Order: sequence, then C-alpha cells, then structure tokens
Amino acid sequence: MQITFTLQTRGQGLYEFTRQVTCWVSGQGVDAGLLTLFVRHTSCSLLIQENADPEVQTDLRNFFHRLVPPTSDPSMSYLTHTYEGPDDMPAHIKVAMMPVSLSIPISNGRPVLGTWQGIYLFEHRDAPHQRQVAAHISS
Repeated sequence: MQITFTLQTRGQGLYEFTRQVTCWVSGQGVDAGLLTLFVRHTSCSLLIQENADPEVQTDLRNFFHRLVPPTSDPSMSYLTHTYEGPDDMPAHIKVAMMPVSLSIPISNGRPVLGTWQGIYLFEHRDAPHQRQVAAHISS
C-alpha cells in the first residue's frame, strides 16, 4: 500500500495535507498499522504541527527565517553554496534540522493524530515547487 502525494507550493511556508493522507489511509482497509511519509526533496521538510491557529505556522516560518536567514544576509557570508539563489543553502540547513520522514500509527483505519495536529510539508524555498511525498502503510 503505497502512494505518492504531489503538493504544489507557492513559496516558503507550511502546507497542510492531513485530509489527503487521512482519506487515502481510510480507503486502504487497514484497521491497525503504521503510516510512513517521506518527502523526496532536499529543501523542504515534513512536520506534525498545530492546525487550529494559523499564527503558529506564521511564527514557525518567521522563527526559521530568523534562525537561518538567506545567504544575502551578512551573517551568512561564510556559506559557499550560493549559486542556486540566496534561499537554497538555508533551505538545506533547515532540512538538516527538521524531519524528512514521519511515522504515524494507524488505529481504526485512521492516522492517530491529536485533536489539533495536522500533517504539513514545510517549504523552505522562495519559488513555487511541486513536491512529492511518498506514503507507505505497514500492517
């Protein structure tokens, strides 16, 4: 039981795709198992994060931008991988700090998520991208 989710981003930010994952899992006929998600890129991450208040997503984006600014920021002058744009190497650094895969239990045919938890792709590049997230269920 595998699928690849394709997500279109519009630049840096968090993109929730909980509903797509939940619908797919519920259609697989698995009562109990383990869902693994893996993003197939080196400049975006996966997160489980609060999905009730959009300010959480704004604050996370702002925090990581402040923690790892673009290479055009003087504090990042030590970086050498700059030919793909000022957001590229910072994106790789952010990915090194955040998960690129998630494991989520399945119970009663649904991912076991808390009331306010959502599944997000965290895009670290400025330009829009089409991202792929591979999903696999082990039962």
